[in-house]
Amino acid sequence: MKFNFIMVGLVALCLHPVLAEERFEKDVIVTSAGDIDVTFIGHGSIMLTHAGRTIHIDPYSRLADYESLPKADMVLITHHHGDHLDLKALEAVRTTETIVVLTKKCAEKVDGGIVMKNGDVKTIEKIEIKAVPAYNLVHKRRDGEFYHPKGEGNGYVLTFGDARLYFAGDTENTPEMKALENIDYAFLPMNLPYTMTPEMVADAAVAFKPKVLYPYHYGETDTSALVELLKDNPDIEVRIRNMK
Repeated sequence: MKFNFIMVGLVALCLHPVLAEERFEKDVIVTSAGDIDVTFIGHGSIMLTHAGRTIHIDPYSRLADYESLPKADMVLITHHHGDHLDLKALEAVRTTETIVVLTKKCAEKVDGGIVMKNGDVKTIEKIEIKAVPAYNLVHKRRDGEFYHPKGEGNGYVLTFGDARLYFAGDTENTPEMKALENIDYAFLPMNLPYTMTPEMVADAAVAFKPKVLYPYHYGETDTSALVELLKDNPDIEVRIRNMK
């Protein structure tokens, strides 16, 4: 019986949410509204913890056991592709109180969400959220259609006190991205052939000048190429985290 008790205890520890998070890299962003803990799940999936609330961005069940991660106070979904709108992961983190922010096409599969169109700005739970268009300019499927047509996907700019965080979703270096202002932390995708090359990311970063740039959702793309491209831009700090 003692042996069984110990085994049950070990299983419980393995499933504890805090322990489940330990295998992911984390950063802390200091803002005037309190610190933000950033957990780098991988791919396009990020988890933010701020003021006792948890925000999941594009949760993807192939990367983590979302049943073992904190439940969401808010979920942001950038577009309807299965590695961003993952119904299994969403169900695992969603409660009856969870606010889900999504696109119109995502709302065809998810009930009860708040739809944001490109260009919309809403304040939700004291967080200003701006929906930035996310789409391709160059990369297309074999049939000639863009991987991400204009108007279907969002990036999101979240404002916490004096800090503005931009999660670009799946996109290229669009005019709307390059026109952004006062972005403190930018998460830009670099997964080929679906989104940006390192050159595209560098072009966008030089245009809107985030203080910190995180390449994310980068697959097998060489992140060192981006570091090299931006080496003469000391005002942009490139931080590489494990986001394959």
